[in-house]
Amino acid sequence: MHGENALSSTPSAEFIPLPKMDTCDDETMVTQAREFFQHMQKRRTVRDFSSQAIPQEVIEYALRTAGSAPSGANKQPWFFVAISDPTIKAQIRSAAEKEEKAFYAGKAGKEWLLDLEHLGTDEHKPFLETAPWLIVVFQQNYALDPDTGERSKNYYIHESVGLACGLLIASLHTAGLATLTHTPSPMNFLRDLLGRPKNERAVMIIVAGHPDDHAMVPDITRKALAEIADFKS
Repeated sequence: MHGENALSSTPSAEFIPLPKMDTCDDETMVTQAREFFQHMQKRRTVRDFSSQAIPQEVIEYALRTAGSAPSGANKQPWFFVAISDPTIKAQIRSAAEKEEKAFYAGKAGKEWLLDLEHLGTDEHKPFLETAPWLIVVFQQNYALDPDTGERSKNYYIHESVGLACGLLIASLHTAGLATLTHTPSPMNFLRDLLGRPKNERAVMIIVAGHPDDHAMVPDITRKALAEIADFKS
């Protein structure tokens, strides 16, 4: 991705020293990489949430982490709406379940529905009300100047927003929270409901909170390293 750190020959380009990074020897690097892998291996998509409140500050720091993601030309084409208001959550659930009912009634197609069977999902989404926080992620298809309304281009929008969402989920998991990525289809109702501008499109809802004491998850496995990566040493 041609992005935030690309060198430029233009006179307007300004640079500052790289902030000091934590460096360590090879053995420590391997240990830290392994420990982070083991930590993230515990992350699971959860559908049974506790209603226990979560401090807003936790969500704020997680969103700051998401906002640190790399993006095309450093345009940062994302916006997050964090919702704890019970009335808004109920409205989102009602609208989402309406779309999901059509999805599971056949709109998704036979193959997709068969692929979902082992996950035990259906049109009922109580977690949208039970969980203390919903974070609606919007991608900005183009930029709008807040003062003039002038329109400008964003770059690598899908890649940039995907990177931000990955960091957001990792941050929430590191804070000890369970998450769920929910993508009702279509999601146009979210832009209208949350009063977002026309240049934005909702891409997912990230549900965050503590898991219910009796939460269950599907018995699934992840692909082995050899199935997802190759090394040309």
